[in-house]
Amino acid sequence: MSDHPVTVLGAGIVGICTALALVEKGHAVRVIDRKAPGQETSFGNAGVISPWSVVPQAMPGVWKQIPNLMFGTYKPLSVHARSWPRMLRWGLTFLRKGTEAQARATSDAMSVLCAPSIDLYRRYLTDAGAAHLVKDAMYVHAFRDGSNVTLSSLDYTIRREKGADLELIGADALRALEPALSHDFQAAVLVKGQARATAPEQICQVLAQHAAALGVEFERDAIQSLSKDGADWVIRCEAQTFRAASVVIALGAWSRDVLRPLGVTVPLMAERGYHVEYPLPQIDIANSVMDTDAKVVASAMEGGVRVAGQAEFAPLDAPEDPRKSARLRRIAKAMFPDLDTEGEKTWMGRRPSFPDSLPALGQIGKHEGLFANFGHCHYGLMMAPKSGQIIASCVSGRPPNEDIRRMNPMRFAT
Repeated sequence: MSDHPVTVLGAGIVGICTALALVEKGHAVRVIDRKAPGQETSFGNAGVISPWSVVPQAMPGVWKQIPNLMFGTYKPLSVHARSWPRMLRWGLTFLRKGTEAQARATSDAMSVLCAPSIDLYRRYLTDAGAAHLVKDAMYVHAFRDGSNVTLSSLDYTIRREKGADLELIGADALRALEPALSHDFQAAVLVKGQARATAPEQICQVLAQHAAALGVEFERDAIQSLSKDGADWVIRCEAQTFRAASVVIALGAWSRDVLRPLGVTVPLMAERGYHVEYPLPQIDIANSVMDTDAKVVASAMEGGVRVAGQAEFAPLDAPEDPRKSARLRRIAKAMFPDLDTEGEKTWMGRRPSFPDSLPALGQIGKHEGLFANFGHCHYGLMMAPKSGQIIASCVSGRPPNEDIRRMNPMRFAT
């Protein structure tokens, strides 16, 4: 048996939580990433931590919404020209998942990862002395036209069946709850029993420091290749070469490139998201607020008010599109007319997205000692702690108690 540490490739929130779960099980652990912990996609999300984010992107009738999502007023969805060849096949698989039976089955799998998210973060952050980085909050789904909003729609029905406490409120109650929100919004669904991260990047940094204090080694190096040599995996990086009997791939949107030379192909797309953040907003937001038309989420962070959104399928190396940030700026002012946009900061990250809204979780085919923990789509922050625990069980040779068959890394193999 190798005496090399279990090696986690990727120091985003998924990789960090994986390292914590592994060290709790008594493993020596090494984490490798080209950047400091939490500096890629984990840095800029909207901060929603929800046991009830269990509704997949592919839902019945979603195909009817695509023209408006791409070409309507808010244009939250776009596809880079170079991504269309791969997007066509990905999109067909996505649409095939849009039946009620498929959506419910996917929701059950999502719930396995999302349900314990708040409790696990509170435990990890309390141990790290940073419990203040997660606060209780509601998720406010705000609607400009409230005439057709009902809690009996499939998405809200699924949440209620999972135990979510939902409430439909009108304009006056919404105004009392979030006074800074535009009067254009006439109704909202409150998703209760949630939390929000006040600084996602700090959560990554604090938990990485906590992991390091528990003995996890963090190596900052650019990963070049992964190959097998006898019983060990060999990780060649720009500056060093490492060996490990067990490797967990948690590289987000970059995971596909590491696996391809091993003959493993996965339909993983880079789905880019953007945010704008305002350090002196002159408004208060008490909860996470979603503009359901524009598909953006606004939250109060330690660094100011952050407005995050857009789903841009694009190559990993494609330059940032400034039009997305400009669009978010306009939406932010429309949502919150008194928002002070002075000192705006912009950001872009790459969500790793499979067409079924589920990650790849578990051993990768017949590659002994090689495990997947990537592809968490929009839900990486929420799913990371439980995903890490499940992978730690797999690496330890103990099958997890949870049913993760729908998250099999080879489920798309043909």
